[in-house]
Amino acid sequence: MNIGEIARRAGVSRSTVSYALSGRRSVSSETKQRIQAVIDEIGYRPNAAARALKEGRTRTLGLVIPPASLLLTDMQLGFVASVVEAAARADLDVLLSPSGGDHDRSFERLISGRRVDGVILMEIRLEDERVTRLQQAGLPFVTIGHTAHPYGTCWVDVDYATLVARCVHHLADLGHRTVALINRSTELVAAGYGPAHRAQAGFDEAISQRGLTGMNLPCADDPAAGEECIELLRERHPEVTAITTINEAALPGIQRGLERAHVAVPRELSIAGVAARHWAEGFRPQLTAADVPTLEMGTHAVDLLLERIAAPAGAPRHLLLTPPISLRDSTGPAPAR
Repeated sequence: MNIGEIARRAGVSRSTVSYALSGRRSVSSETKQRIQAVIDEIGYRPNAAARALKEGRTRTLGLVIPPASLLLTDMQLGFVASVVEAAARADLDVLLSPSGGDHDRSFERLISGRRVDGVILMEIRLEDERVTRLQQAGLPFVTIGHTAHPYGTCWVDVDYATLVARCVHHLADLGHRTVALINRSTELVAAGYGPAHRAQAGFDEAISQRGLTGMNLPCADDPAAGEECIELLRERHPEVTAITTINEAALPGIQRGLERAHVAVPRELSIAGVAARHWAEGFRPQLTAADVPTLEMGTHAVDLLLERIAAPAGAPRHLLLTPPISLRDSTGPAPAR
């Protein structure tokens, strides 16, 4: 059923039906009622474009993701899925747009073209030009992660500094004196990637508080890098008895490296970290970890964005999550020397 059939049944012109649906011109209440009666009778639903004209909105949210040339981590994919699902529950579409490098034009089109009602931005750096651009454009936005100076913006994030510190304290309580942090890649750290810097800060503070020896190992987001990291650690720092990590993508390689080196976990080496729950439970033995609530974070981001769209002048809100450390089988007392 289309607008032409509605017009025929209501005895009006196509343009009158269009005006009644979009609200662009006044239509008498009697005519509106006649048109609405036909719509109710046939169960007509205007298409997305017509609804957007009527409401003054696109009913589409933008989700800015890392460049398509990079393989998204499982956590990043979890954020994407949760945002899409939460938007669908609100009867909204999601437009994915990569950013960074050659994709900056795509990000700019998303903003200047007003293709979306608001934007959710992932993978935030401490100093992030994309955040500044969105502020300049006046487009409602929410970030998953936060900059070094997030005041005045809406965001959802995990408190990596606190969680990594808790992992270190847990390991220290078990008697471990030499602990390594397997962080994210050197490139991400150099780019000012927020979680990597906050994890390092939390690690350093806890190491200092407990009088431990700590070392930082950058690691790319893939299993091969995790395996190399373990080989390097065993070769150069055999005194390390515990590891904490935020690099869930490297976990399969970390496990493989320990198995190849015949290192018994946790009898000879303990591991704790911050990771999505299924990664932690898939590790062998299961990983003691703060389980990152990716699904909840995406839902919270959509909720905050819808609030921002509805009330652009409202006070910005944020949510900093500190999930508990789930004690599993990968941590135990430090081995006797």
